[in-house]
Amino acid sequence: MVTRSTIMDTNSFRAEHAAALDDDTRKLTEKRSKVLGESYRLFYRKPVHLVRGEGQYLWDAAGDKYLDVYNNVASIGHCHPAVIEAVNQQMKMLNTHTRYLHENILNYSEELLATAPEEIDRAMFMCTGSEANDLAMRVARAWSGGTGIIVTQEAYHGTSELTSGASPALGSGQPLAPTTRLVSPPDAYRVNAPDLGEWFADQIQRQIDDMKAHGIKFAGFLADSIFSSDGVLPNPRGFLKKAVDVVHANGGIFIADEVQPGFARTGDAFWGFGRHGVVPDVITTGKPMGNGIPVSGLLAKSDVLASFSDNIPYFNTFGGNPVAMAAAQAVLKVIKEEGLQEHSRVVGAKLLAELSKLMDRHECIGDVRGAGLFIGFELVEDRHSKVPNKALALDLIEKLREHRVLTSVAGPYGNVLKLRPPLAFQESDIDWLVGALDASLTALGH
Repeated sequence: MVTRSTIMDTNSFRAEHAAALDDDTRKLTEKRSKVLGESYRLFYRKPVHLVRGEGQYLWDAAGDKYLDVYNNVASIGHCHPAVIEAVNQQMKMLNTHTRYLHENILNYSEELLATAPEEIDRAMFMCTGSEANDLAMRVARAWSGGTGIIVTQEAYHGTSELTSGASPALGSGQPLAPTTRLVSPPDAYRVNAPDLGEWFADQIQRQIDDMKAHGIKFAGFLADSIFSSDGVLPNPRGFLKKAVDVVHANGGIFIADEVQPGFARTGDAFWGFGRHGVVPDVITTGKPMGNGIPVSGLLAKSDVLASFSDNIPYFNTFGGNPVAMAAAQAVLKVIKEEGLQEHSRVVGAKLLAELSKLMDRHECIGDVRGAGLFIGFELVEDRHSKVPNKALALDLIEKLREHRVLTSVAGPYGNVLKLRPPLAFQESDIDWLVGALDASLTALGH
């Protein structure tokens, strides 16, 4: 079992970096600290001052162009004209809450549910992924009568009281709830097991047994199906099924946190869990739904949701508002009309192949793995020992920034680059990214 870390802080600007900044940047960082406090974090030792975005590209205040290989908030591309137009038109007409009748939320719900397994037939809407996961945990408790939630060792599921208590990626400064249990991530690169699915299912069962021994009734297993915060762990396809079977055998529900792997990201399926041949009891999503407009959702089996919704009213002032639904409808339409799922599969496979070729030139690359446009690029001391090289990973993202490529790190050791560009990323962008990685590793002596 790995020790808890603070991966979310590893790629961060700190006060000791201020002396190397130009005057304008330093003044902005000082003002930010003064008015926003110290909880907020900035990426990079030399923070990037962004002013504009279009598709997979971003521009800073000096006019320099960057390749965005990290942001899944603008999932179909920064400032997509279809979303801008949909939001603009709806803002001209009406924006209010769900206690009035409106077609947008109903039409979108039907369209979104059509992408899910037929057993999933109810939808609810919020503003953030944290809210969606918070509600999902409440549903799990109502369904099971228990409180125990299992997550992976470096999981991130939100910032509310409930979700932060089940988000070890927030670091040791954020206490986990006493009803939360952690399982080691299903890391095919590091776990030596003949059947990863069976190994992972056994980890789940052990934690359920531990809960029982401590008088805690099991409620559910909450997981991001590509295990992005654990270092991007997509394979082998199907390994999740045995774990989900164990969850159901013990009276709990499986909550699929699709904030990161959903909405065509993995290419193989619209939803990340689709790669594993499982049907969740609850699906949560957020960031990619609105392409920058705050909107999130919870989809569920009607009988599972009824255990909560038949007894407890739920109202979210901005959740499901007509403007947010218009943005979400536009995103779904673009994914379908532009064929972004197939695009993600094809371009992602080509990118993965080109990144894998770098292993012939750089011994420090331990593993390259991914699904669609979601790739983990793991750095090690050497391939024999597989000792994680966090220092190199942090230096590498700083070098990539110099090449105008933006990304960050993930995983329990902070040594995995999380390559997750907007779905607007094109085959023509591969050379920029791969060339920047090659040049940066060479410059760092690796």
